[in-house]
Amino acid sequence: MCGIIGFTGKRAAQDILLDGLQRLEYRGYDSAGIAFFKENSGHISVRKTAGKVSDLRAIVDEENISTCGIGHTRWATHGGVTNANAHPHRVNNVTLIHNGIIENYHQLIEKYKLMGKLRSETDTEVAAAVFDANFNGNPIEAIKKGLEDIKGSFAFCIMFKNHPGEIYIVRNVSPMVATYTKEQGAFVASDLTAFIEFTNKYFVLPEYCIGKLTKDGIEIHDLEGKEVEPEYLTVDWDVSTAEKNGYPHYMIKEIHEQPTAFANTVNFRIKNNLPDFSDDGIDDSLFEGITDVTVIACGTAMYAGNVGRSLIQNHIGLPVNVAIASEFRYERPTITDKTLVIVVSQSGETIDTLEALRLAKTKTDRTLAVVNVKGSTIARESKYVLYTHAGPEIAVASTKAYTVQVAAMYLIGARIGVVNNLCEKSKIESFIADLKKVPDAIKKVLEMEDIIRTYAARMANAHDAFFIGRGLDYTLSMEGALKLKEISYIHAEAYAAGELKHGTIALISEGVPVIAIATQEHVYQKVISNIREVKARGAFVVLLSKDEKITDPSVCDVHIPLPAIRDELSVFEAAVILQILAYYTSVEKDVNPDQPRNLAKSVTVE
Repeated sequence: MCGIIGFTGKRAAQDILLDGLQRLEYRGYDSAGIAFFKENSGHISVRKTAGKVSDLRAIVDEENISTCGIGHTRWATHGGVTNANAHPHRVNNVTLIHNGIIENYHQLIEKYKLMGKLRSETDTEVAAAVFDANFNGNPIEAIKKGLEDIKGSFAFCIMFKNHPGEIYIVRNVSPMVATYTKEQGAFVASDLTAFIEFTNKYFVLPEYCIGKLTKDGIEIHDLEGKEVEPEYLTVDWDVSTAEKNGYPHYMIKEIHEQPTAFANTVNFRIKNNLPDFSDDGIDDSLFEGITDVTVIACGTAMYAGNVGRSLIQNHIGLPVNVAIASEFRYERPTITDKTLVIVVSQSGETIDTLEALRLAKTKTDRTLAVVNVKGSTIARESKYVLYTHAGPEIAVASTKAYTVQVAAMYLIGARIGVVNNLCEKSKIESFIADLKKVPDAIKKVLEMEDIIRTYAARMANAHDAFFIGRGLDYTLSMEGALKLKEISYIHAEAYAAGELKHGTIALISEGVPVIAIATQEHVYQKVISNIREVKARGAFVVLLSKDEKITDPSVCDVHIPLPAIRDELSVFEAAVILQILAYYTSVEKDVNPDQPRNLAKSVTVE
């Protein structure tokens, strides 16, 4: 959940650390800090503060020649947002930064007699004290002994006093990537965006292996002392992709990137007008003879799974269960060796989804990951992986990741139909032909941005908002409500429109915004009837439908027409409209849509 960066090499480290933290701030922005070997001696200096990276820049040294240091931007888990709780944490010989949660820190406080000696409320300082207590001059031995006691998820980046130029790294579950270039030196980070300007090569540090970074390279050994050769991966996007490029916020930039992201995810996987995963190394045996599908995900990824469920269940005929990852592992999974398990995660590091995958693997080997980040833990641990090609998504609120996840689910559903003869081939070919038209449809929606923006002023004054729809539109309503609430702080809920009379309509009062989605022809008139019910009770209705003209204007206050497209594909157009509406509502309220309060991009702790 936090941002980590470390550098040791042949140039001053401070700017590298600060610039890297700026790129990682979407992972946590409660506080920030750096530590470095002062004047490249054995003494370690720390600069940290509550607040953002910009606040940290104001307190660092104007001139700093140190060529080795570590940096951190925090999303609070243990302890409030204070200077003392900010990372790095230093205990005598040890200075470290940490992403994760130490589950047994209370027991460690007792075992190492730390009560009354700690300066912060964090579990991280406890870990620093454990490593310090086991340090006798040998950093690797101190780490090995400390890990015998430390339980939980962690990515540690550690410097030891009197070991200038050296950074030690180790992880369990929590993400950590590293790289080395002869021109610059060695880098480590929680996300490769921190050092992408220097190289497009990186590797994922294997769990419970200790890495030693110096200006001359990176050495990795397992806990038995055996050398481990890192497996380098190549990034297929450059640093400009992770910049705003003239946009005021990352979120609106990423909204505009959706046509390209969609095409990059879909087009190369279509051969002879059918979905084809041979370039992904996904064998059709994965789909052959499956009796049901279970989708496991959290948040936006789960809502993308719900859209996939609608297609697979209603058009292919297979039963589909969409499971909340954080609940899945604490319930009895109803999966068999004929169940296809699809795990969906933008980062590929979502801790609840990862643990749910591990449980699912005890029941079936038919596991397929839909992720955006190459080499991520979920990608490595799933039997097969289908990478979405959205490029980096920096804004906390997911936009283009949602679009490509839905696209991936549609491709998977269509392939299941082909392999198992569950749908006529001609129908699937027709569907795929229309799927390829989606980028152009999204571009038409983006041309409506200024019009959609005018409705945000009305939304910004609301305390509550409701999203309604039926069928596929209801699944989209859940994602639309999430977008609005997470970046504008307006209470928003999604309801199946037919459920209004079963209690929800009691919440409708004069002026309350209701965003109604009516894109599915077979339930269109039903939704219109539901809209009339809320309109009669004073709701301010924004209607999204494919009708260019509403025969009875009184049915809504605002009508946003969608470009003509197949019903099953209207979800892409409507999703973009709801993203734009949420974005400008946030801007209208003077809230930073890229960094909503209390949220961080990647949920890597339970």
